[in-house]
Amino acid sequence: MPKKIVVVGMGYVGIPVAVAFSMAGFNVIGINRSRKKVDQINKGISPIGGREPSLAPLLKKMVKARRLRASQDFKECVGAQAIIVAVQTPFNEEEERPDYSSLESAMNDIGANLSQGTIVVVESTISPGTIEGVVKPILESKSGLVAGEGFYLGTCPERVRPGRLLKNLIELDRVVGGYGEKSTKKMLSLYRFIVKGNLYGVDCLTAEVVKTVENAYRDAQIAFANEVAMICEALGVDVYKVRELVNKSPYRNMHMPGAGVGGHCLPKDSLLLAYSVAGKYKPMMLKVARDINDTMPLHLVNLVESSLSEIKMPIRGARIAILGLAYVGNSDDTRNTPAGPILKELEKMGAEVRVQDPYVKMFQGKKVSRRLREVLKGADCLVIVTDHDSYRKIGLKSIKNLMRTPIIIDGRNIFKKERCLREGLIYHGIGNL
Repeated sequence: MPKKIVVVGMGYVGIPVAVAFSMAGFNVIGINRSRKKVDQINKGISPIGGREPSLAPLLKKMVKARRLRASQDFKECVGAQAIIVAVQTPFNEEEERPDYSSLESAMNDIGANLSQGTIVVVESTISPGTIEGVVKPILESKSGLVAGEGFYLGTCPERVRPGRLLKNLIELDRVVGGYGEKSTKKMLSLYRFIVKGNLYGVDCLTAEVVKTVENAYRDAQIAFANEVAMICEALGVDVYKVRELVNKSPYRNMHMPGAGVGGHCLPKDSLLLAYSVAGKYKPMMLKVARDINDTMPLHLVNLVESSLSEIKMPIRGARIAILGLAYVGNSDDTRNTPAGPILKELEKMGAEVRVQDPYVKMFQGKKVSRRLREVLKGADCLVIVTDHDSYRKIGLKSIKNLMRTPIIIDGRNIFKKERCLREGLIYHGIGNL
C-alpha cells in the first residue's frame, strides 16, 4: 500500500506539492480549512487559475486515480509518513512582527495528531529561528514526542513562482534544513522522490536564512532598478536603453524596473530576515529597498495625474482603465499586488476606475471585467500594471479609437514609446517619460 503524505495548506505551494508527491506514487491528502476549496479539489478542479502548464490536468488525473484527495480533518495526519506545511506566513508591519496565527494553528492541530516517526516539513517562508522557537515547542508539547527522535522536523523552503509552479518545484535545486542530522537525512530521502535538481542538506536555521536572503536579494535588485528608473526620468534618459547597455558589461545584471513588487514572498521576506536579528543588529539596506519598491505604485498614480494635467484635465471625474490585477503576468495571484494601492489612490482622488484582467475574476469583493473593449471604451488614461502576454497583442490603433483621451501610462514596458507616439498616443513609462 502506498505511504501517506499530508499537505497542510492547499494554495500556490501546497497544490503543486500534493500533485508532485501523488505523481511519485504516494497517497496524498491535502488539508485546507476552506470547504469550498476542498470540494473543488475533490472534484478534480484546480483552484489555481492563470497559465499553469500541466497543473490542472495532472491534479484531475491524480484525483481520478484516487492518489490525491482533500479534507478539512487534521485526523488525516495520524499515521502519515510525512506532513508538509504550506500555510501563509504574512508580516504584520504595524506590529513589526510575523503573523504566525495560521502556522501556529496548523502546528497545534498537527501536534495533536502526530505519530511516532513522522517527518514534519515546513515549506512556508519563515523568519530565521522559527523552527526552533515556534514550530518545535508546539509540536513537542501537543504530541509528547521529541523532535529529532520521536518525530523528524525541518524546513525545505519553496522556490515556486506563479506560471511555473510545478516546473520550479520539480526542476530547481532545493535547500533541505533538518533539526538534527537524522531529520535532514529523512527529508533528503523524501524530497528525492519529486525533485530532479540538487538537494543541499543543512541545519534548519541555515535553510531559513537562505530562503529569506534569496528573496531579500531580489527585492534589493528590483529596488536598484526602480531607483535608476527614477533617476533616468529626472534626467530625461530611457532607462531601458541604459539597462541594455549596463548589462553588456561583465558581471552586471540590472533588473527591470516596474509598477511595484507583489506576491506573498518578496514584500515580506526581507522583513522576516530583519526580524530575526531584532535587538542584535538593525539592517539598513533591506528597509530602504522595501521603501523604494513600495513607492512605485504611487509613482504610477503621479504619472497619471501629471499626464492628465498636461492636457488640462483634472483627475477627479477622469475615466481610468487599469489593465492587470495579478502581481505577475499570466497568473491570477493578486497577493500584495501593486494594483491594490493604485486602484485605492485613484478612487480616493475621484477618478472613475475600470479594471480588466484575463485571469482574475474578483478583487476586493468586486467583479473584474474580462472584456478589454468595455474597459478601454471612453477612457481618458490607460494604466498597465501587469505584463500579461495578451496585453502585448493589443493594437495601438484599437486603443486610440476606443479611448476618449489616448494616454498610456506603461508600468511594465509593454509598448514601445516610439510606436505609440507615431500612432498619436501620449505615452509615459516608468523611467521612460
